[in-house]
Amino acid sequence: MQPDATEFQAELLASLPRLRRFALSLTRHPSEADDLVQMTCERAITNAEKWNPEQPVLPWLYTMARNLWTSELRKRQVRTGEGTVPAEEAAELVSHVGGEEATRARQVLAQVMALPEGLSSVLLLVSVEGHSYAEAAAILDIPAGTVMSRMSAARARLRAALAGEAA
Repeated sequence: MQPDATEFQAELLASLPRLRRFALSLTRHPSEADDLVQMTCERAITNAEKWNPEQPVLPWLYTMARNLWTSELRKRQVRTGEGTVPAEEAAELVSHVGGEEATRARQVLAQVMALPEGLSSVLLLVSVEGHSYAEAAAILDIPAGTVMSRMSAARARLRAALAGEAA
């Protein structure tokens, strides 16, 4: 079944905020995340006929973004480490929250972004975006068992980091 252009455009536009969060978890830098989202959208529009409208568009976009980012890293011949998003850039992501909640949200976001890429991506897909372990495994092209172990490690690191801040 071929996707309707209007339906595809609506699905793509509705997916942008979640796609950007995922891109930020991969790139660790807002400007690179924006570039990755743009490249992903360009690729999606070019390949719109390959999208099955009976399936959600978001996993398809996540997979595309992950593949594009992997290709970009190979081109640069750089390995991502435990990079972080600067606090002021992380604050932009939670600017809609006020007062004490904003402070806590910034702390949590900074700690999530400080996790290694493999852990932060899994945590974002499962805990924030609500994907099942199986869906996250398919998006990231890793076994479901790896998703489970990374979720456990991410939660443990996040818990320890946040407990350290509270002390």
